[in-house]
Amino acid sequence: MKQNSKNMVILAILALGLLVPSIGQTADFPKSPITMVVPWGAGGATDITIRVLCEAAKKFIGQPIIVENRVGGAGAVGVASVVAKKPDGYTLSEVTESLHRNSYLNKLPFDTVKDLTPIILVGGHQIGAVVRSDSPFKALSEVIDYARANPEKLSYMASGVGSAGHIAWEEMAHSLGGVKVQHIPSKGDQESSSALLGGHVDMIVTTAGWIPLVEAGKLRLLATYGENRSKVFPKVPTVRELGYKVVHNNLMVIVGPKGMDPQVVKIIQDALHKAQDDPIFIEAMGKFDMPIIYMDAKECAKYWAEAYITAGEHVKRFILNK
Repeated sequence: MKQNSKNMVILAILALGLLVPSIGQTADFPKSPITMVVPWGAGGATDITIRVLCEAAKKFIGQPIIVENRVGGAGAVGVASVVAKKPDGYTLSEVTESLHRNSYLNKLPFDTVKDLTPIILVGGHQIGAVVRSDSPFKALSEVIDYARANPEKLSYMASGVGSAGHIAWEEMAHSLGGVKVQHIPSKGDQESSSALLGGHVDMIVTTAGWIPLVEAGKLRLLATYGENRSKVFPKVPTVRELGYKVVHNNLMVIVGPKGMDPQVVKIIQDALHKAQDDPIFIEAMGKFDMPIIYMDAKECAKYWAEAYITAGEHVKRFILNK
């Protein structure tokens, strides 16, 4: 009996000894720089604000978070590169609901829910309908009236099929009985703005990379798609104010590969959450009129799973017209 008790004590000590290095290893995370993939082009609102967030988080996590732009496949190329990595917390990505919509439209090499670990939700985007300053259209209603009378004569650019801007416009057009405006996909905000300035499209409906150009008088903001008016352009109406029952926010989620250690997830979550309060990040988000929103890993995982269902409904109704 005594021998059995002694053996149990020895086993318990050995088990504890095996656990201690594991806890220590997690506590030591990270030991080297972390890579944050932004699956959109450089220079857009997402790219700039995520770079600022990562820089602010460096002092809280103890290692640099290096941003890499990996563009293609409407965001899928960059995320696929993260899915393929070890779930050790050293490779992360920014994603939005547009990734879910992409999965309904294309055969992706990964599952947008099962193959990702949601870590934190850090903010949202301002989406706007924008034309050149010399455009004959002074109001969104004028664009719609012209499009009704001239189907497919106008064109607009959004950041890929199924992107936030694409869905925002198509949902509104659908609610109006199917106003026909040609959609031209781009790889990001910067490309969209450049195409508009160059006269290659009549309008863009994208996240707020256009703000500096509107402030400079080169572009004109017709309406925004948020719950409330833009803080940067308070005189510009929301789409909902104009009588079109459409509201769109494009929420930014940070994810890693599936199977991440919960303790590593918490370390990253806490560092990025602290970075949300950094004045430089607050200023960057304000510059692009983007709300700072926080969801922890648990809340974020729930939102991300529900967003997949919503995305399917949007694709079916506003893209596939079923």
